Amino acid sequence: MLDWHKVLIQRTATIRESIAVIDSGNLQIALVVDENRRLLGTVTDGDVRRAILRGHPMDGTVDGIMNRTPSTVAATDSAESVLVKMKQRQVAQIPVLDSEGRVVRLETLNDLIYAEVRPNTVVIMAGGLGSRLRPLTDDCPKPMLRVGCKPILETILDNFVECGFGRFYFAVNYMAETITNYFGDGQKWGVDIRYIREDKQLGTAGALGLLPEKQTEPLIVMNGDLLTKVNFRHLMDFHASQQAVATMCVTEYDFQVPYGVVNTRDSRIISIEEKPVHRFFVNAGIYVINPAAVRIIPKGSYFDMPALFEQLIKNEQATAVFPIREYWLDIGHMDDFERANVDFSHVFPSLNVDG
Repeated sequence: MLDWHKVLIQRTATIRESIAVIDSGNLQIALVVDENRRLLGTVTDGDVRRAILRGHPMDGTVDGIMNRTPSTVAATDSAESVLVKMKQRQVAQIPVLDSEGRVVRLETLNDLIYAEVRPNTVVIMAGGLGSRLRPLTDDCPKPMLRVGCKPILETILDNFVECGFGRFYFAVNYMAETITNYFGDGQKWGVDIRYIREDKQLGTAGALGLLPEKQTEPLIVMNGDLLTKVNFRHLMDFHASQQAVATMCVTEYDFQVPYGVVNTRDSRIISIEEKPVHRFFVNAGIYVINPAAVRIIPKGSYFDMPALFEQLIKNEQATAVFPIREYWLDIGHMDDFERANVDFSHVFPSLNVDG
C-alpha cells in the first residue's frame, strides 16, 4: 500500500512543490490540509495544467488553484459504496475523512486501472522523410535513429507500454521495412502493432483515414520524432474531463525580442520594454481524437492535424488544449538530435537499457 501521508501539503505550499508531490508517487494527487490534518482541498495534475493555462506562476501558492470542494467519503462508508461513488464521479483517488473532517486515508483505483490494458488505439506517425537530419536519414528513417541506447520510436513505444496501452498502429512510408522488420507484430513488447502503409505522404492526420476498422474509443496520435515524459494516462483523463471531440497537446515557447521595444501612441513614446520575452503555446505533435473527428478526415488525401482542428473549430465542435509541463523535445534538426542524446540517460533512466 502506498504511503498517503506523503501527499499531504499545507495551503502555503507552492504550485511547484505540489507538482513534486503529485509526481513523486503513483497517487497522482496532493491533499491540502491544515495543522490538524483537516482537508482544505486537493490539487491534481489537471488543476496544475489549468493553472498553467491561466498564467499562474509556479511559485504561487496552491491556495489559489486547489479544488475546495473535492469528492470525499466517510471513514464509516463501506468499500462497496466508496467504489460506487468513485465510478459515478469518475475519480481515481478519493480522500477518506473522519467525523471532524480529518484525513484518515486515501482510497485509490490506481492499482486496478494500471493493471488493465487501455482500450484506446495509439497511432504513431512514422513515415516522414527526415530531410533536415540528412545525412543521418539517408539510409535510416528518422524514427529509427538511435537516441541513447535505442531507436526514438522504441522509446515512444516503451513509454506507452508503461502507461498501460497495448494497441498500436505505426503509419509508415519512407523506408517502411526498416520499421516493420524491427518491431514486427509487437510480440516482443507484449503489445499488438499493426501498420498503416502510406503510398504517398498524407500529412499528420491523413493516415487516420486509412485505419481499417471503425474506432469506438478516442485515439492518441503522436509524431514519431518526439521524446517526452508526458503521462498519457493523465492526457486521456484530461481529454475525457473536457468533453472535447479533440485535444491538442501544447508546450510553452518563449521568444525574446533582442532589442528595446518602444510602445507609442500617436507620436508619443508611452513606454520602453527592454528585450521583452513573449510566451506562446505551440503545437506539441500529440493529440487525442474522438472517432467522430476521425470520420471527417478525407481518405487518401494529404491532411494535417492543424487543418483538422481548424475544421472542428469551424464546425463549432469542442476542442481542448493539454499543456505539457514534462520533458518534451521535437527532434527536427541536428542540434535537437545531439541534445536528445545528451538528455536521454537522465530523462529516461528506466528506459536506458538496450532491449
